[in-house]
Amino acid sequence: CSGADLGEDSLDRLLPPAGALRRKSTTSLSKTEPPLLRTGKRTIYTAGRPPWYNEHGAQSKEAFVIGLCGGSASGKTTVANKIIEALDVPWVVLLSMDSFYKVLSPEEQTLAASNDYNFDHPGAFDFALLVATLRKLKQGKSVKIPVYDFTTHKRQKDWKNVYGASVIIFEGIMSFADKELLQLLDMKIFVDTDSDIRLVRRLRRDITERGRDIEGIIKQYNKFVKPAFEQYIEPTMRLADIVVPRGGGNMVAIDLIVQHVHSQLEEVSSQSSDQTQPLPQTLSVLESTPQVRGLHTIIRNKETSRDEFIFYSKRLMRLLIEHALTFLPSQTCVVQTPQGDEYEGRRYDGKGITGVSVLRAGETMEPALRAVCKDVRIGKILIQTNLDSGEPELHYLRLPKDISEDHVILMDSTVSTGAAAMMVVRVLLDHEVQEEKIALVSLLMAELGVHSVAYAFPKVKIITTAVDKRLDDFLHVVPGIGDYGDRYFGTDGTDSWSDAEPEELSC
Repeated sequence: CSGADLGEDSLDRLLPPAGALRRKSTTSLSKTEPPLLRTGKRTIYTAGRPPWYNEHGAQSKEAFVIGLCGGSASGKTTVANKIIEALDVPWVVLLSMDSFYKVLSPEEQTLAASNDYNFDHPGAFDFALLVATLRKLKQGKSVKIPVYDFTTHKRQKDWKNVYGASVIIFEGIMSFADKELLQLLDMKIFVDTDSDIRLVRRLRRDITERGRDIEGIIKQYNKFVKPAFEQYIEPTMRLADIVVPRGGGNMVAIDLIVQHVHSQLEEVSSQSSDQTQPLPQTLSVLESTPQVRGLHTIIRNKETSRDEFIFYSKRLMRLLIEHALTFLPSQTCVVQTPQGDEYEGRRYDGKGITGVSVLRAGETMEPALRAVCKDVRIGKILIQTNLDSGEPELHYLRLPKDISEDHVILMDSTVSTGAAAMMVVRVLLDHEVQEEKIALVSLLMAELGVHSVAYAFPKVKIITTAVDKRLDDFLHVVPGIGDYGDRYFGTDGTDSWSDAEPEELSC
């Protein structure tokens, strides 16, 4: 389809039919979603994250999806940001429909260059990709979002990784124009702004941001924008749960929206389950021999001195790393012994091995890995808990080049909720490390963390020396070993570790 004629077949999935109410005009403009939004209270991450999992690794509930519709320049993005700030939820996905324009053919690109292509027609959007992407996000899965270049009218080579979140805000001029899309929306909001205001905003943005001339803007507006709004966008107002007049300045409407979303999120957080689930098959626990049991007895004992804690922790780390190496791929090989006979053995079947430590406590496992794995490369990641939100945040990252081709041994001293571990795995996936080549290695884990990581990343191998049953109110593993980093580095107080700030590197 090209120009104003984009084909009637593409309208079979659309709702509602043309011809209802009559109003005035709007436009269509591309926006780039910011990775974060800083408010007076906290930093809100708009690239998303996997949703919380319960203690059995099951997803608590699908994300809450808010659909924002209205003419472009009506203030949808402003309303979205106001909602995000008022919600005070740390993880939000902000998804723009402008990312899902179809790739134009050479003929269509020629029409676009002369302002003769209709970007405000439903046929201009890739609804199949949009619906599939939003559905996966709502289910808590990671997705790749196309990055549309309005200069070349093509999708850029590198797509953007986005992860599920507690709340997804989806905005676009055709947000309500597809049946399948509507079924994914939990709340539908129409932003209604005066047509004159929208036109002025259109002129300002197209001139300053796209370098277009006034004549071309007016031509496109009269030929495509105004008719498309009246035919396809405005009639969908009747599908909205809430109509927001005056856009982002209408704080009364925004407060009502926020109250409803809060009630939905509170319902999710109150849901719990007492059922027990078997530990995942991707978990491997070091055999609890008398030696391993004895080492645990020493390092778990609160009376153990720091020197002994370090010495026996290192012994346990060595056993754990040796155990982890048995899961690396190997192949059969034959060598000649000094006696001249053949010996059939095995050798590592991979390009390289990289160890990645989660600072600071995970760094204590590096010597054990270096001792048994010659010439291993080491990367480091610092994850710290935001004391306001309780969420893990990425503060430092240093990874070797070409890590995507290696098997990665991810090292952290303890894993409680699994939140930091999941963030680190996502960072490795963003660097194109294959999920099945990642092994999470930790001295001690809680069942909650094991289930959470296994559910979010079913191909990651999880290796530890012990799994404890529960967490206390401070998210420490119980019975546990205390704050491992503090005990190892000697930075803990006399008896204050349990009521200090949450353990920053092992959650």
